[in-house]
Amino acid sequence: MAGGQLRLVIRVGGSVVASPFNPGLMSEYVDLLVDLRQRGHVVAAVVGGGSLSRELIRAARAMGLDERCQDEVAISVSRLMAQLFVLKLGERGAGCVPTVVEEAVELVERGKVVVMGGLKPGMTTDTVAAMLAERMRAGVLVKATDQDGVYSRDPRRFPDARLLDSLSFDDLGKLFEADRHRAGIHQVLDPEAVRLLQKRRIKTVVVNGSKPGNVMLAVMGKRVGTVIS
Repeated sequence: MAGGQLRLVIRVGGSVVASPFNPGLMSEYVDLLVDLRQRGHVVAAVVGGGSLSRELIRAARAMGLDERCQDEVAISVSRLMAQLFVLKLGERGAGCVPTVVEEAVELVERGKVVVMGGLKPGMTTDTVAAMLAERMRAGVLVKATDQDGVYSRDPRRFPDARLLDSLSFDDLGKLFEADRHRAGIHQVLDPEAVRLLQKRRIKTVVVNGSKPGNVMLAVMGKRVGTVIS
């Protein structure tokens, strides 16, 4: 991945910047996106809503609202997160939060740094990032999450979980418990995103997002996190 212009999608987990809200870290990610663009890369990002999304999903569920409605409120939160990024980017950004992938790709091709949130019920921001990477013909998707990478088991539940340096697309889906979308799903990659990445063979790197520099290391081809290829 090192050298030359790359087409990149950066997936910034809400677990990293919005659980709780971390304005300083969000600003660091904006600076990272600007830096990548100044280096000549074509860049888009997708940001999640984190714990606030899940809190509102629980509220909607308690009110008797169905899963589609639960997803709708989570999408609204992720778009607000994306709007903060867009406003901070100023003229360097797209000036809006695209609500369809085609709009995002058009803005990317015009040289803008695009930041998206969710799109529609039944689809997480992981899937949005995978779709965007596909349409952009991205060479790599980097996901910044609250874990050091992909583990052999859920490290929050199993102390003996092993961090995997690399992983094949064929083995990816076997590691996660959930095999279908549900509102508020919380695993390193959601099932629909896994299926799309497997189908399109989009190189993906999962890194600890508490340090945005890990994303830059992944883009530079350095050894960090888990490489899925």
